[in-house]
Amino acid sequence: MAFSQFVLGPSPCPPKLFENRRRRLRSNLMVCGRRQVEIVYDPDERINKLADKVELSRLSLFSPCKINVFLRITNKRDDGFHDLASLFHVISLGDVIKFSLSPSKSKDRLSTNVSGVPLDDRNLIIKALNLYRKKTGTHNFFWIHLDKKVPTGAGLGGGSSNAATALWAANQFSGSLATEKELQEWSSEIGSDVPFFFSQGAAYCTGRGEIVQNIPPPVPFDIPMVLIKPQQACSTAEVYKRLQLDTTNNVDPLKLLERISVNGISQDVCINDLEPPAFQVLPSLKRLKQRVLAASRGQYDAVFMSGSGSTIVGIGSPDPPQFVYDEDEYKDVFLSEANFLTREENHWYREPSSRSASDQSSDLSESIP
Repeated sequence: MAFSQFVLGPSPCPPKLFENRRRRLRSNLMVCGRRQVEIVYDPDERINKLADKVELSRLSLFSPCKINVFLRITNKRDDGFHDLASLFHVISLGDVIKFSLSPSKSKDRLSTNVSGVPLDDRNLIIKALNLYRKKTGTHNFFWIHLDKKVPTGAGLGGGSSNAATALWAANQFSGSLATEKELQEWSSEIGSDVPFFFSQGAAYCTGRGEIVQNIPPPVPFDIPMVLIKPQQACSTAEVYKRLQLDTTNNVDPLKLLERISVNGISQDVCINDLEPPAFQVLPSLKRLKQRVLAASRGQYDAVFMSGSGSTIVGIGSPDPPQFVYDEDEYKDVFLSEANFLTREENHWYREPSSRSASDQSSDLSESIP
């Protein structure tokens, strides 16, 4: 059972959070004609009694990003969007978002550790909190600090993950008024990739990406990967503008999913129909992928672009090729190792245990069962 660090306050937690964990005092047990009292000891009981008198006021959550193991674009819709079919998977690279209840009843306040991130209602975190209040009629406002580690414009869904994490947090502060399913449905109003993060971490996504089918993890968690992102970002709108559907791959995406589930990840199944238009937008990205492939010499099981770019993913090794370190052209690239990640139902994603012990002890838990 995982608990947040609590701050005592005058208002009790909503009773439904703990109603299933009450323990009774069993009495009137008759043994040999004598009346006895049997006390049932539960190590959680004292904590549960304390929690009844506690108000959650601070919460720190991990906000992981994702990769698209394959991404097929299958159709252009009448509304201007494209239909896709993709294997999305959460990975262990992520941001940390800290939420505190604000005394304000009219405005959230967002801060971050990097420049260039909007701090007003253009930010998906603020959009998510506004949406939650609209859907539930609650009036909690927050101080939020975003410790940003996922690069923007990377095709990794960092902003979408932040939005999903904010919805989860707002729901925790309100005593879980909404179900996970409701949060997932609401989140599609923020962005097409947001609903995916309410899966358990691996999903086959269709429609604009908002139709999410949970699947058992198709690959082992211990497969390492390296993420290489140049400073330049790819405009998603510009990439789709250059997409030519008649030149995309025609392989059945369900066949790709089946092959990955049976045989694992290989170069021939990691198809991304957005690579050709992204490489037109950013020719240096095509060159980077080609060089990683050429330098790998079997080091990677597959090398591909995630989403609409501009991150190149190498599956099978956490180490980038040596030329990335040696050449000035790549001195400013973003590099990170990662692994696949999932979550348990009714719990949010956990930050990988490679953190320092001091970081672990200071962090707040991700859920209240």
